[in-house]
Amino acid sequence: MKAMTVQELYTLDETIARPLFDGVMYPWEVLPKISAFILELGAALSEDDYEKRGENVWVAKSAKVAPTAFINGPAIIGKDAEVRHCAFIRGNAIVGEGAVVGNSTELKNVILFNKVQVPHYNYVGDSILGYKSHMGAGSITSNVKSDKKLVVVKSPEGNIETGMKKFGAMLGDEVEVGCGSVLNPGTVVGAHTNIYPLSSVRGFVPGNSIYKKQGEVVEKAE
Repeated sequence: MKAMTVQELYTLDETIARPLFDGVMYPWEVLPKISAFILELGAALSEDDYEKRGENVWVAKSAKVAPTAFINGPAIIGKDAEVRHCAFIRGNAIVGEGAVVGNSTELKNVILFNKVQVPHYNYVGDSILGYKSHMGAGSITSNVKSDKKLVVVKSPEGNIETGMKKFGAMLGDEVEVGCGSVLNPGTVVGAHTNIYPLSSVRGFVPGNSIYKKQGEVVEKAE
C-alpha cells in the first residue's frame, strides 16, 4: 500500500539514518537493523562534532544531556538535541538533530527524525517518528500485542504481515499525537495528521487527517 511506504511518510533528508532506508518499501523493515547501523555509523562520525561517551554512545557536542539522563548504547544523540532530566534511553536509539527527549521519557529501538519532540512521560519503543512529529504528554507506543502474536498492519487495502513480535508505531512527518493517547502495535499514521487526546489508535490513519476516535477520521480542511 503506497500510503504506508517510506517515501510517502518521511522526508529522508531529515535524518542521519537516511542510508538505512535505501531500497526499503515499508519503514518497519528497518527496525531489526537499527542496532548494527548505529554501530557502523557511530564509528564513522566526526570527532569534531561528536564525542563517544561510554560504550557505543555517541553524543553531539552541541547536544544538551541532563546529568540525570541515562543512555545505554548503541545510541546516537544528534546535534542540538536535548535529553532532559531522568530520560531513559535503553539502546538502539537514534535521536535526531534538534529533537527533544523529555523528563521520564523512555526510548528503545527507535529512530527519531530531526526536530521530533517526545517531551513528557512518553514511552517510544520499536517505532519511527518522522520529522517534527510530536507526542503529547503521557502518550505512548504499545509495541507488543497482549496475546503476544506477531504484529499485522491493518489497512483498508488489506493486512500486511510484518513477522515481528515487537512493533510500535510509524509516525509520518509532522504528526501530532494528543496527550494520553495509546498507539497500539502496528499503528501507521500518515504525515501531517492530528490524533485527538486520549485516543486508542490502531491500524492505518491517512495523512492530512484528524483522528477523533476509531471509525471517525476526517480530512483536514484546506
